[in-house]
Amino acid sequence: MTDSTSEHGRRGGGWRIWVGMAVAAVLGAVIGGVVVNANKSDAGGPRAGAPAQQAAATCEATQVAEKTLPSVVTISASKGNTGGTGSGEVIRKEGYILTNNHVISLAADGGKVSVLFNDGSSVPATITGRDPKADLAVIKVEGQSNLQVIPFGKSSDVEVGQPVVALGAPLGLSGTVTSGIVSALDRTIQVPGDNGEMALLVSAVQTDAAINPGNSGGALVNCASELIGVPSAGATIPSSEAGGGSAGDIGLGFAIPVDLAKSISDEIIETGTVTHAYFGVSVVTVPSGGVYLRSVVPGGPAAKAGLQAGDIITAIDGNPVNSTTDLAAVTLTKNPGDVITVDYTRGGQKASTKLTLGAER
Repeated sequence: MTDSTSEHGRRGGGWRIWVGMAVAAVLGAVIGGVVVNANKSDAGGPRAGAPAQQAAATCEATQVAEKTLPSVVTISASKGNTGGTGSGEVIRKEGYILTNNHVISLAADGGKVSVLFNDGSSVPATITGRDPKADLAVIKVEGQSNLQVIPFGKSSDVEVGQPVVALGAPLGLSGTVTSGIVSALDRTIQVPGDNGEMALLVSAVQTDAAINPGNSGGALVNCASELIGVPSAGATIPSSEAGGGSAGDIGLGFAIPVDLAKSISDEIIETGTVTHAYFGVSVVTVPSGGVYLRSVVPGGPAAKAGLQAGDIITAIDGNPVNSTTDLAAVTLTKNPGDVITVDYTRGGQKASTKLTLGAER
């Protein structure tokens, strides 16, 4: 996994990855010269032999849209005089809907959430649970029969170059369909999260299918109408005006991979919350590579593994660690109790240890 600043945010390159509401308000964060947009709107070629994919240069978007749109919804969240819209998809017939945390976080403390279905009906929804760290959430509607559930694909079947279709409500325009390809895989992107903290899109699917504010939480599907990602962020080129950024799609959108989205949504539905893996360290990126342990929690997983303040972690399970983002990505993709191999240096000497991840409290 790679840090967003080294992979995408090259200074002087002119890219900005942004996150926020399209009209009412915009939350922005410049990360290595890149501004990440979590696409929320104001209220006002496939793997050979994979049966789920169509061997075609492009999807038959009309067929995909006809099959998938009944599962895709427009979500409105409000609190007081502030509101915005995003997208979601029905993932269980009991009324559970998957979306991004930033789509509904406004309503998490005394606000309101409503869902607009493709047939034009609108109903209130409640928040089942949310995961600000991974920017995912699940909401639920009651009393709805014959809900069409979107089928899940597999992240292992997703390939660079395969055709995809994105469905959602950019700028509040419900039922919008765009198409393109998977441009790249394994992009790890930092985006603004709750309370000034950062969320992390781990191993995101990059696509050139148009992703605009309001697409967040919607569906990125393959030619078999299977969910392969949850569109969550898009890129823009900064305008020449001070503090400005172009608001349109430029062919760089990012979606949370389906396997991670399914795992987190399943846990939210079962428990109402998400427990992430925990290292028990305070770290800072080392300019030359690796992460420096500023402190180690006494009795925590890192301490039990023999790590000490001043150590520099250089790799985990053989994968280079170049930044604190790489360490954070492990906490989102691993489970409490998993055992990982940590390579580190201490006083210039290389060493390795086994670390059993704890549970974040």
